[in-house]
Amino acid sequence: MSVSISRVVKSLRPSDTLAMAAKARELRDQGHQVFDLSLGEPDFDTPMHICQAAARAMDDGHTHYTAASGIVELKRAIVQQYRATHGLEYAPTQVVVSNGAKHALHNVLTALLNPGDEVVIPAPYWVSYAALVELTGAVPVVVETAEADDFKLLPDQLRAAVTPKTKILLLCSPSNPTGSMYTADELGRLADVVLEKDLLVVADEIYERLVYPGHRFTSFPTLRPGLQERTMLINGVSKTYAMTGWRIGWSITPPEVAKAMGSLQSQETSCPSSVSQYAAVAAIEGPQECVAEMLAKFTRRREFVRRRIVEIPGLSCTEIGGAFYAFINISEHLGRKYGGAQVDDSSQWCLELLSQKRVAAVMGSAFGAEGYARLSFATSMENLASAFELIEEFIAGK
Repeated sequence: MSVSISRVVKSLRPSDTLAMAAKARELRDQGHQVFDLSLGEPDFDTPMHICQAAARAMDDGHTHYTAASGIVELKRAIVQQYRATHGLEYAPTQVVVSNGAKHALHNVLTALLNPGDEVVIPAPYWVSYAALVELTGAVPVVVETAEADDFKLLPDQLRAAVTPKTKILLLCSPSNPTGSMYTADELGRLADVVLEKDLLVVADEIYERLVYPGHRFTSFPTLRPGLQERTMLINGVSKTYAMTGWRIGWSITPPEVAKAMGSLQSQETSCPSSVSQYAAVAAIEGPQECVAEMLAKFTRRREFVRRRIVEIPGLSCTEIGGAFYAFINISEHLGRKYGGAQVDDSSQWCLELLSQKRVAAVMGSAFGAEGYARLSFATSMENLASAFELIEEFIAGK
């Protein structure tokens, strides 16, 4: 029998963000200086007290399997954080600790969806949402949002997208890739449709601590009575504490969903990393000044990026309320040549920007929005200044 790949996996596209990062790394390995604005990864080191907690965990012998759904110390810390921050009451048994928030999303969708079910996903959307839905045999229903609305899903759009097969609304606020944030009133109007149409909600709130002045984060289940019982919260330590490589995320769900996810995870990965879980406890329960310090640096970078976008003719960007991305409109600069290369779409634009100027960005088409490019400002101010000079040169044809 010849080896053949399953139809489901064959249909998967590799993550475009990781693909662009790999191309940038390849150029660096060849000796080129590359300004990488592609990855959604804080450029800061994990705070020292978190690393020290991991070392203590190893010294104390916490290097073995844990419960499949995570250690009780971390679950209690997560529950206490939600009680203190959002006034939400959960039992530790409703928390499933996973190998990153992406894994938590996979677990939630796999536990809830059957083939043929539909999931409403506002576009632009994070690159893995549609793929994770498709892996379950369910159908992503992508709803295009408008730049004029800061790329936010409107209640009438949600209502129009719902069919008898619709099971879940998948929301991300603050948004990757746009940085847009829903206000409490905007989320509340979506919540009314959710209750009217009897939907479940998967709320990806991984960027909740990375919110800029003038904006306020609201956790989805706090908006209306009855939402907590139908909302699956996704979060983790990667973005807030610069712990992307530690691979700790979690879901908080109704008890029956958490139980099913724990069983699923026991067959997938046995458990999350024991050492990383103890480090995550220290992150949540320990000093939080590190979060404020990182956010202050992101805030300065955000102001610089917004100013530079305005200064470059033909570029625009919506309000960046949170996260660390600028989703720039490049449509005026498509349909022309750059250094002799014809560029008609966002993928070609980003590839030529990397090839000619050694600046890595991610094409808007990866997020369901042609004519845009995502720039991450999770890098130093010096790198941002150099990158934007090169982007300006690229657009000017220099």
